[in-house]
Amino acid sequence: MISKDRTLSMSKSLARIPIERVERAILLIRNEKVMLDSDLASLYGVTTKRLNEQVKRNRERFPEDFMFKLSSGEKAEVVAICDHLKKLKFSSVLPYAFTENGAGKKSDE
Repeated sequence: MISKDRTLSMSKSLARIPIERVERAILLIRNEKVMLDSDLASLYGVTTKRLNEQVKRNRERFPEDFMFKLSSGEKAEVVAICDHLKKLKFSSVLPYAFTENGAGKKSDE
């Protein structure tokens, strides 16, 4: 829900997040609006490793259309385009991309 002061309330456990912060993290990959695991983890105040552990632990709650792993080419492209993702350049791990349904599912946990 978006309020008049341009913040987003996602769940009771999350603080109010400025909508601009959320909008900045949304990318268009494979014709899907997605958010990378590192950005989603940041919004939830957890590490990317912890977010991905929870997803693996609850894999049945995240069907393929809720998330996918980026290819090495896609990773290189987002690193080149998005300044805030430069740290991914040196990671050997391919990030997950969460669709709108997948990102919303995390807030249901």
